[in-house]
Amino acid sequence: MISAVQFRNFKALRSAAVKLGPFNLVIGPNGSGKTSLIQALLRLRSLAGLPAAHRHEEPPPNAAGPELVFHFNPPYQNLHVTLACDTNDFVCNLLVVDHPPGLDGERQWAGLRARLLTIRAFLFDHYAMALPARREDGAQLASNAGNLAAVLAARREKFPAAFALLEEEFRRLVPEFAGLDFRPTPSGQIELVARTAANGGELLAADSLSQGTLYLLAILTLAHDPEPPAIVCLEEADRGVHPRMLREVRDALYRLSYPQDCGEAARAPVQVIATTHSPYLLDLLREHPEEVVLANKQGNAASFERLSDRADLVELLCEASLGDLWYSGILGGVPGE
Repeated sequence: MISAVQFRNFKALRSAAVKLGPFNLVIGPNGSGKTSLIQALLRLRSLAGLPAAHRHEEPPPNAAGPELVFHFNPPYQNLHVTLACDTNDFVCNLLVVDHPPGLDGERQWAGLRARLLTIRAFLFDHYAMALPARREDGAQLASNAGNLAAVLAARREKFPAAFALLEEEFRRLVPEFAGLDFRPTPSGQIELVARTAANGGELLAADSLSQGTLYLLAILTLAHDPEPPAIVCLEEADRGVHPRMLREVRDALYRLSYPQDCGEAARAPVQVIATTHSPYLLDLLREHPEEVVLANKQGNAASFERLSDRADLVELLCEASLGDLWYSGILGGVPGE
């Protein structure tokens, strides 16, 4: 949905821009702007929920202050949204909308605004995921997936077909389990349990599952969401997952971005922005360098580069894998020496 973001004087992003596609894997060292990009999207969501200023009503933001400008793909290509931020603490508190005049422009902004309000960002926490949750908290997955039990229980009840697909995929990826179930706790909450394929279908509580199993289950929960958000941001997409399972992580996220490839042509694509420090996950995008965003940092200034824009990429790929090229520093996007 978002075609590009321009940054000016925002944290380390002094003068930077990033083009975004349906699926975006952002790589780079710490402090290079990966999390700042996600924070910018979350701030856009927050301010979209408040009354907005319009370009013809609001004077231009302070030219010296931090500013973020968002550009969009059709049907919202004629709209631009600017976030103006405080110079001292980088808090963006003003949203200015530039849209075509008249009622048609207002309608376009209303449609875009409704989708911006669905932006979600996740950094999974396996300790939180293993805890029981209140059934009433199952509307949407929390940012740390701490309400995983409630979300999956609600999905089984409201969207049994979607839950069945998720459970089938879970069994395929983790064949030691035969399925998922739920049980109430003495405190009135709901607990997630997994049924083993052996030992007579023994029930294992979520806190007995491995970190990797819980992370995979959370990713499948996103991938098989029957009512997904417009944009999903996932920090540390490789977290807790064995390198041999990273292809499954990639394919699950692809399911969101490319629904037509998995028989869901009627569903709108979800724009995915995922960060990683894994050269193994990067290797899986060798055939799709347009999906890789390289974050660089020189001194105190950070910038973004779309990997497919590199003129020397084809030549470099003849010499080594994409992950090795990044790890060695040839591509850039590594910590400074």
